[in-house]
Amino acid sequence: MTNTSGANLLDDLRWRGLLHQTTDDGALSSHLSAGTAQGSPPGGRLVYAGFDPTADSLTIGNLIPMLLLRRFQDAGHTPVVVMGGGTGLIGDPSGKDAERSLNTPETVQANVNAQRPIFERVLRFDGPNACQMVDNADWLNALGYIECLRDVGKHFSVNMMIQKESVRARLQEREHGISYTEFSYMILQAYDFYRLHKDRNVTVQVGGSDQWGNIVAGIDLTRRMCQGETFGYTCPLVTKSDGGKFGKTESGAIWLTANRTSPYAFRQFWLNNQDEDIPRFLRFFTTLPKEEIEALEAEHAAKPGARIAHKALADHMTEMLHGAEEQQRAAAAAGALFSGDVTGLDEATLSEVFEGVPSSEHKKAALAGDGLPLADFLIETTLAKSKRESREFLGAGAVSINGIKADSQTKLTPSHLLHSSTILLRRGKKSWHVTRWN
Repeated sequence: MTNTSGANLLDDLRWRGLLHQTTDDGALSSHLSAGTAQGSPPGGRLVYAGFDPTADSLTIGNLIPMLLLRRFQDAGHTPVVVMGGGTGLIGDPSGKDAERSLNTPETVQANVNAQRPIFERVLRFDGPNACQMVDNADWLNALGYIECLRDVGKHFSVNMMIQKESVRARLQEREHGISYTEFSYMILQAYDFYRLHKDRNVTVQVGGSDQWGNIVAGIDLTRRMCQGETFGYTCPLVTKSDGGKFGKTESGAIWLTANRTSPYAFRQFWLNNQDEDIPRFLRFFTTLPKEEIEALEAEHAAKPGARIAHKALADHMTEMLHGAEEQQRAAAAAGALFSGDVTGLDEATLSEVFEGVPSSEHKKAALAGDGLPLADFLIETTLAKSKRESREFLGAGAVSINGIKADSQTKLTPSHLLHSSTILLRRGKKSWHVTRWN
């Protein structure tokens, strides 16, 4: 942990491209500096971000607010993670062009429980400014409807609420519109800030730029209900240089838990980003210091083909979310795939690495006796369309079995089976086919 003045912290966030809006740069800087000044109570200011449990994991899109909390924690402040056990029953309309499907209370609670280990990877839960985790169901579920309308709703102008971008867009959409349920989300999130300030003296809320309206509403409600002074901070939403949506691949979203996105696939996601995005993503996502990032950027500009910055980003993020052992395992698997030397991969890694690669099922009996001629078998895979092609590829030395070059006389035998069930065939450097034998 490095105790950093508010000005230095905001300067670092600005350098990283992570500062989009604050309610008052100067006042926020002074507030943060006073919270970590000599003689201040340990733990600095309490800074919160909210996370809605719409699934049993979080996606890579949730990393920025999570890492914002980490950066405040590293600067001597106390992060507060607010799990949306209450708001998750409603759903934030921000960024959605249609009504969300409502989850049951049991599903929402199960998602809350499942997401906690992710935060334990990124944030520290011990020490003088240990992360605090709370669930807004604790106060929202106890809030009566009449109480909410009388004590909270009276502070909100409908005129103001319909000006919020996500609400305005849905009001103009005839097919979907917006329900009163989702329209009320802003009130509930604002009430979160009020309760966090009143009960725990939380003074700063952070989030993506799409949360600005909700954050400002919470600041205003806190001032009206208890005359509390609070602050808001937003970062820009992450975009890719080619205009594509960040965190989306052909196979779907990139998740932060291994049961949904394997450590190997997670590392490959970072590794496969465009050259133009790597310097920005090093600043956005890593906790590497400025000097190290600038050195990587210079090396990247001079020798982009070496992919040194790509690997630094991929390894840093994989170790952060999955640990050093999984990072090393994922890196070794990628190296084996590149070199073709796959015989040393354990069964689980082999399955991860070749998930999604063309495959086929076969009977082990075909490998008995003298073996199965590869020239005949290759046309049963995606690597050759005819016997003529098969012979040409084998004659040119373009085909390998488990990373070992084959020729036109090669036969597949039980000795080629990896983990007693798999033979990996490759043509050239990139075309693989997985054969599974039972």
